Amino acid sequence: MTDGVVRVGDTVRRPVGPATPAVHALLSHLEAAGFGGAPRVLGTDGLGREMLTYVPGRSGLCLASSTDGFLVELAMLVREFHDATAGFPLDAGGWEGGSNDDRAPEVIGHCDLTPDNVVFHQDGDTTATPVALIDFDLARPTTRLFDIATTLRHWAPIADPVDRPPLQRNVDVGARIRLFCDAYGLAPRERRRLLELSRLRFHRSYDVMRTRAQAGGNWAKMWAGGAGQRIRRAAAWLDVHEDELHAHLV
Repeated sequence: MTDGVVRVGDTVRRPVGPATPAVHALLSHLEAAGFGGAPRVLGTDGLGREMLTYVPGRSGLCLASSTDGFLVELAMLVREFHDATAGFPLDAGGWEGGSNDDRAPEVIGHCDLTPDNVVFHQDGDTTATPVALIDFDLARPTTRLFDIATTLRHWAPIADPVDRPPLQRNVDVGARIRLFCDAYGLAPRERRRLLELSRLRFHRSYDVMRTRAQAGGNWAKMWAGGAGQRIRRAAAWLDVHEDELHAHLV
């Protein structure tokens, strides 16, 4: 989504934006809290770009990152990240914004944990360990459950099979949702609300993306590429399969 991102040695240089000060404050907080799964802020360079530490590893979906074991470790990393945001002010502004839960925020959520935004170390063709989360441009105050629902949208995945990558096309989505929730330690009362919140997120994300697309840029390219239709298909698939997914959660 972000143009102009380059690696320079052991650093990553990125254009700054309205949310950069809030993101830098969050990353500095995570560093102070001892959370090792995020880049460190190094300041800005002579071109006015933000400078972050480069996190070595791979990202994206492959055989090793699509396993159930990887999903379990990702859930544990997300829980560690959420816990590390404790004490960070949830009432400060400056975030990019987007769809959200109606409940009071509990943590700072990443809110964009696609396969491209999870760095992992690979050991052989079928084994990998998630080590870091990157690209916090859409981070914002939210609930734990909303960030989990957003993550499972991509990693379970809660999506119509026609829109899933081939490696995820025939997975047991309900079983993977249960694995993630067990590894995260999600309480039963929250599990009962997960699918309802996922549906709410689909509807609100559709409206947010459509509005952003009207301003042009990369959001418009995503919308023209069928992002809205994929969200609608995911919501329809969830409606059809909600009962079987719910059976894995209760």
